[in-house]
Amino acid sequence: MTVALSVEPLATASGEGRFSALTFDDGPNGADTEALLDFLAEHDIRAVFAVIASQLEAPGGVDLLRRIVREGHVLCNHSTSFDDLGDLSVDDAEQRMSSASAAIRAALGDPDAPIPYFRAPNGSWGATPQAAVRLGMQPLAVVNTIGDWETQDEAVLTERLRAAMRPGELVLVHDGGGDRSASIAAVRTVVTERRAAGWAFTLPGRPGDDSFPGPAREDT
Repeated sequence: MTVALSVEPLATASGEGRFSALTFDDGPNGADTEALLDFLAEHDIRAVFAVIASQLEAPGGVDLLRRIVREGHVLCNHSTSFDDLGDLSVDDAEQRMSSASAAIRAALGDPDAPIPYFRAPNGSWGATPQAAVRLGMQPLAVVNTIGDWETQDEAVLTERLRAAMRPGELVLVHDGGGDRSASIAAVRTVVTERRAAGWAFTLPGRPGDDSFPGPAREDT
């Protein structure tokens, strides 16, 4: 099925009713990403991981990336580094994104590994949506954030995540960019609460369009 890409960043989750799509930025990030993957596997939840290519150079980064893919999660290009791309031309942004995708695919040992999404570092879009669409990636919105780059107070982040998690929308939490242990703890608490209340967790998508959710989960 051909996906109709749009330069308008996608902010919605697939499904109807009490559904949300979990997205995680700035990893892979050692023990925090590992703990997050353990939790998602325990609850059979798929998510989107917005990967910064330079994070693959950290110890265990490549192994975590391979685990993310092996366990059926979906990749998002989050550029080569934490640098802002908002002032770049379309061509320069495309070059930066291409470098990130190449590094991710090289780490996976798969030149055709799907990377269906792009998310701009720091939410600074500029010309990046046009560049992403050129490269076959759907821009993924920066919405429903919890400010976990400002604090790692678990109680604060848990309350913020409860408020940010809205039916039919994405939610954005960081698993990378520093110590994110409180972010992961908040995810455990709120997702467990929502599952008990009948919520389901899907992938990004447009209402009535099932073409977006990423590759099928691999058999392991």
